[in-house]
Amino acid sequence: MPGPIVREGDRLVLRTVERDDAAFVQRGSTDPRIRFPFGAMYPGSRAEQEAGMEGWLETDGVAAYLACVDDPDAPAGRPDDEAADATTPVGMVSARGLDGDRPWLAYWLLPEHQGEGYGTEMVRLAVDDVFASHPVHGISAGVYDYNEASRGLLESLGFRQESRRRQSRYVDGAYRDELQYGLLRREWEGD
Repeated sequence: MPGPIVREGDRLVLRTVERDDAAFVQRGSTDPRIRFPFGAMYPGSRAEQEAGMEGWLETDGVAAYLACVDDPDAPAGRPDDEAADATTPVGMVSARGLDGDRPWLAYWLLPEHQGEGYGTEMVRLAVDDVFASHPVHGISAGVYDYNEASRGLLESLGFRQESRRRQSRYVDGAYRDELQYGLLRREWEGD
């Protein structure tokens, strides 16, 4: 069950990821339409997902959010029993390395919700929260060169391509180039 609301957008809210969300999070690591563009190489069982979540959810240097289509009239931070009826998770976004200078952003969206603008809103809300809540200088993100939708999303939000790692990873039957993008706080804040 997604946790309390962290950020609200026009059509989405970001909620904390809770241990009970393991089944939803597991979908991103098993569905080839998500895991290959995301770079998750090996699908895992629900037990493996739960064990992994315990490690990274309870780390100070990580912020993880579920992007949910939510009832706009319901109050923020409402109890889980009410949230269950009013919330539909559509994706996930996380920032790791918040205790450093440039955390790493990762995100995915369920295939049935791609192409609707949810990904851009989800990442925008997460970037807003990271810069509002953590004293970081910038944010980094990576994408495979063939993932044009994700490249376009990052570029539309002001991320700039900073490097290319040629044939950096074997993904879905071929070696793929990884592009690294970056966004500085001053660029996001318009200074």
